[in-house]
Amino acid sequence: MVQGCENVRPALRRAPRVSYRWVDPGMALQEPGVLAVFGFGTGVAHGADPRWLSVDLESFDAPTPLEVWQVDGPVTHGRVGEVQWSCGDGWLFAAITLDEALHGGPRDTAAIAYAQLCDFVAARREHHVQRIWNYLGDINQGDGDGERYKQFCEGRAEGMGSFFADGFPAATAIGHRAAAMRLQVYLLACDEPGERVENPRQVSAWQYPRQYGRTAPTFARAMTLPGQDVLAISGTAAVVGHASAHEDDLLAQLDETLVNLETLLASAGMPAGFDTQSPLKAYVRHPTDAPLVHDFLQHRLPGVPVLAVHGDICRRELLVEIDGWRYA
Repeated sequence: MVQGCENVRPALRRAPRVSYRWVDPGMALQEPGVLAVFGFGTGVAHGADPRWLSVDLESFDAPTPLEVWQVDGPVTHGRVGEVQWSCGDGWLFAAITLDEALHGGPRDTAAIAYAQLCDFVAARREHHVQRIWNYLGDINQGDGDGERYKQFCEGRAEGMGSFFADGFPAATAIGHRAAAMRLQVYLLACDEPGERVENPRQVSAWQYPRQYGRTAPTFARAMTLPGQDVLAISGTAAVVGHASAHEDDLLAQLDETLVNLETLLASAGMPAGFDTQSPLKAYVRHPTDAPLVHDFLQHRLPGVPVLAVHGDICRRELLVEIDGWRYA
């Protein structure tokens, strides 16, 4: 039986509002329409509410804001096995956190995580997955096909099976430095399909050549959410065609990344540029680069909310990656 939230959706679909806010997690979870709340780093509290997720990425900001997703109307939530979830107004948040020590390494852990998430979402009315985030430890460890990211890609493909036969959602995959080798996967889904967006400057990820692993990455560059002009942007870096650009040159990589972001906006028919209502997240490989990334983005994207976190990019030569949202 297909399950869904028992609330009436409005005639005009409205996407979740995403914001960075300095607020107590308990207070945020009490606000109307809160679909999910994310805390970053080892110092954040661990709560029992299924809408709360403590993310294994350290922030460079002190104090660190929370990321809050809100929808119109009431929200219900619960747990099914190892999946935590919440839904409201036709939108679904679902997440799973697995310890590799219990599941056999990055490949098997990814396969289990995706199989459980896909089984859960398939039974929901909100089964159109728009956006996925993947955080795993030591993403660049290992050589050749034994690299942990490539192993993760193989397990992800196995776990999802044919679930995304009609096309992949937008996604991010980043490495964390937490002591526990945990895989965290969370997603945003809807009861209506979105529209996938590719970047004409880049080869589509699922068409990458063999040098990037036995199993190509499986994601779209962005997704236009249902009902209004909101773009969910995948992790975007200095990749042109399928090759990394500007090795060891942080400023050049940042500049190339912004070109790719603007190209995505144009491909989606969105207005150029980002504004105060369009939060971004910057994943920075080296903590010593964080001040330079901060200054660069403040200068190039004045007023745009940017949360900078310590994260390893899926390719060793890439120093920074940016994802986020564009609200028209």
